[in-house]
Amino acid sequence: MSEKKNQTSPSSKQSTSGSAGGFIAANGKKLALVGSAVLLILLGVLFYFTLYIPLFVEPREEKATVAMFRAEEYFRNDSVRLALNGDGQNLGFLGIINRHSGTKAANLACFYAGSCYLKMDSTAKAIEFLSKFSTSSKGVQARAYKLLGDAYGDSGKNKEALDAYKKAARHFEKDEVNSPDYLFLAAYFADQVMQDSKEAIALYEEIREKYPRSQQSYDAEKYLARLGVYQSAN
Repeated sequence: MSEKKNQTSPSSKQSTSGSAGGFIAANGKKLALVGSAVLLILLGVLFYFTLYIPLFVEPREEKATVAMFRAEEYFRNDSVRLALNGDGQNLGFLGIINRHSGTKAANLACFYAGSCYLKMDSTAKAIEFLSKFSTSSKGVQARAYKLLGDAYGDSGKNKEALDAYKKAARHFEKDEVNSPDYLFLAAYFADQVMQDSKEAIALYEEIREKYPRSQQSYDAEKYLARLGVYQSAN
């Protein structure tokens, strides 16, 4: 009995085979297109990693990095105009941004260019280039936000300045050297420039909560006392 139950009739096998064959016959063109598309994607990925990056991306990155050397040297020596515009033989940060766009060096050049413009009191240009800069290095990104705050503040855009200072302070809170400084800057700006005592108190309190042993915490306590707050809410 069990042998009869497990046996599959020839007609059943032919039906299954016929169904599969019929599906392939009916959809052969679609299957071929899908297969071709997958193959093209795989070939594209292979080309990108084995040819495009080594032959085009890496050489561009290397050239841009070499070009940054002289501009960074001028920047360290506080020759901001030469750093920004170049010296006639070597590119400045603006030239690197234009000639090597899309590279990591060009991205970093935006940070430097914004810093140069800030030193030259060209706040609109400073905001333009610092806003273009982005990095996964939290410490450097926090510094960029702080410089953006300076540029906005010098432009009279107080709300944007305060937001940038707070962003700088909270971007890399594990940095117990710079983050308390940025946070105090935000609190002081709200207190002394914007005359917003509520915001200032909240930020001074945040310093005392997050960085109780920092110098900024002791300074915050003094400013809180001036604002009539003699004991932390926390």
